[in-house]
Amino acid sequence: MHQDSLTTTFASLNLAPQLLRALVEKGYTHPSPIQAKAIPPLLEGRDYIGCAQTGTGKTAAFALPILHRLAAKPQLPCPRRPRALILTPTRELAVQIDASFAAYGRHLPLRHAVVFGGVGEQPQIRALASGVEIIVATPGRLLDLMQQGCAVLDRVEIFVLDEADRMLDMGFAPDVNRIVARLPVKRQSLLFSATMPESICQLAGRLLHDPLRGDVAPVTATADRIEQRICHVQRHEKHKLLVHTLTQHPEGLVLVFSRTKHGANRLADNLERDGIQAAAIHGNKSQGARQRALEDFRTGRTRVLVATDIAARGIDVKGIALVINFDIPDEPEAYVHRIGRTARMGASGLAFSFCDPSEQTALRDIQRLIRQTIPVHSNHPFAANGCATTLLPAARLPAARPQQTARSQPAQSQAAQSQPAPVTAPRRFGFGFLRSTRLPEQRYAGFLGGRSSGRRG
Repeated sequence: MHQDSLTTTFASLNLAPQLLRALVEKGYTHPSPIQAKAIPPLLEGRDYIGCAQTGTGKTAAFALPILHRLAAKPQLPCPRRPRALILTPTRELAVQIDASFAAYGRHLPLRHAVVFGGVGEQPQIRALASGVEIIVATPGRLLDLMQQGCAVLDRVEIFVLDEADRMLDMGFAPDVNRIVARLPVKRQSLLFSATMPESICQLAGRLLHDPLRGDVAPVTATADRIEQRICHVQRHEKHKLLVHTLTQHPEGLVLVFSRTKHGANRLADNLERDGIQAAAIHGNKSQGARQRALEDFRTGRTRVLVATDIAARGIDVKGIALVINFDIPDEPEAYVHRIGRTARMGASGLAFSFCDPSEQTALRDIQRLIRQTIPVHSNHPFAANGCATTLLPAARLPAARPQQTARSQPAQSQAAQSQPAPVTAPRRFGFGFLRSTRLPEQRYAGFLGGRSSGRRG
């Protein structure tokens, strides 16, 4: 645990008594490193860029200061005009963040609402019309309500872009531009994410005024308590290896990642035919189906949840003992987020990645990003001989490049200041035969200027 979290308590952070009471009721006394680093400057109203490993409590790092600041300046709720706005890429993550505001703010007279697509608009319209201080939203539905005059952002005091890297990577740049254009110029702006390459921070930094930056771990680091393994296997034997792996690890919940929605459905159906309780969750599922699948997984009624990357950001479930990358992700950064679904808040976890010969380049890109060679697990009946010969040797992994520290940044430990260089290697997008050699600056050129194709959430 970070030294700050050993010596700091929530009580020492000068949070409102109502917030401390809610934290005690949840059994929280010591903040996580990102919370200990972010909460003090956020209480002062500073703009902030926060980078920390997934599962380290980033939501509380911004939710607690928002609740504190709004409660310190009470105002009558104004219909359709919130005082705080949190943008996030997925429905599940929006629901999760809204639940955190409910838990931490249970003793405060602050009202909040969650806005996302895939469900009827009317309940959300009625909630906004009744007057709420805080909105948690996905960009597409929020824009729809703004166009109808049901959401007006001219009173927003605090703006949060959560999961900022994925928000931009998923094509939300045009929607974010349109929303930001409707915000007051004078506001507090925050960006939080588990991975945030410097090139993205430079672009996203246009949102912020004289921001502080808090990095409690390298932005490409994977959690120390996750045991990672690569299983080399031929493509047609992956399902057999999946069943074998589930049999060899019968305890705990299992999250399986598929590259495509169709693949996720097919995997879940095949596992059910094999007598293994499984469900799929992805963007084509209705919101009701996604919530039922997630609740069944959370309660253990379904042991295996098969997910795509776009649906995985809101999966914050205790007891995920094993993450399986059935398909190696096309984007190296997605690997960090995927395996971060296990080993949450100090727990330990296991992550297996099934790599067929066509996925060697993607695996090499992942190892370059995380700056380590993932051990090979060959003690399984479907091991593919010779597949590991193209992996990047540990001796050839790129050395860490020291991070330049702006004068406005807080003092950091030497380990926290060491940042890897932005990845510029060719990456795969969509189908394996399509390549993109665009640099990160070009990939995100649509953010706050330029052209980009957006996807509504």
